[in-house]
Amino acid sequence: MTLREAHALLADRGFHPGGASTSTFADGAPYKVEIPSCEGPRVFEAVLDEAAQRAVTIDRVSQGSGVMMLTDAEIEEMLSLGASAGVEVCLFLGPRGAWDIGGQAKVSAAVGGVARGNEMVAASLCDAFRAVELGVRSLLVGDIGVLELLGQLKVDGSLPADLVLKTSVLMPLPNAPTARLYERLGATSLNVSTDLPVPVLAEIRSVTSVPIDMYIEAPDDQGGHVRFYDVPEVVKVAAPVYLKMGLRNAPNIYPVGAHLAATAEALGRERVRRAELILRLLAEQEEGL
Repeated sequence: MTLREAHALLADRGFHPGGASTSTFADGAPYKVEIPSCEGPRVFEAVLDEAAQRAVTIDRVSQGSGVMMLTDAEIEEMLSLGASAGVEVCLFLGPRGAWDIGGQAKVSAAVGGVARGNEMVAASLCDAFRAVELGVRSLLVGDIGVLELLGQLKVDGSLPADLVLKTSVLMPLPNAPTARLYERLGATSLNVSTDLPVPVLAEIRSVTSVPIDMYIEAPDDQGGHVRFYDVPEVVKVAAPVYLKMGLRNAPNIYPVGAHLAATAEALGRERVRRAELILRLLAEQEEGL
């Protein structure tokens, strides 16, 4: 098969170059802001305080240490803060390959989020049901098999139909066929690979209907990209899109605890400041139209 024939085969299956997106969130917004690594109530409070000071609207916070690293009271407090501020609270599921006794995840971040064996899959499901019972309606998933099971549990009514299943950056999503697969398995928010050029984002949007979320600034272990000036084009082709603010030159704080509390809060505040910077660029572009 020639490259021309391969492109024709892809086109026959619905994979075409993308263009400008006409889709939005349900409220009509083309983009929203996500602050990741919001590792508990105190970090959440710091994020909300910084956002108020900077007049930055935060739409979603996500937590990376996992449901199992939070007490019931901490989860309930985060949900209360989110409800009061109108912010979606997304919690990461269970154990992951990078914390397990296996060796592959120690040398390859590509398998850092996997669930190794049925025991770890079961643990992830326990995390999901515990979180849902406490009122959580947004989960961050790092394993493709767990994603499929959760999607099936939503279909059969075992889990709420409105439960957000957000794929983690630890589940590589580098192309349109993979994006379509994740959505078919149950993903309702797609965290794309951090290093994708704008045309590839357009290809992904052309075959998916759910929101995309993308690191505009990526942590060092995910490439360390700082793509502020790409944001207007990202919004143009990927809407509806969550603009996700990581931090370069920042420590990995998972799993967080009291020994890292001050660091986690400072990182949360700086992510809000980064959001202010990209929102200025978007406002500047809109004023120039």
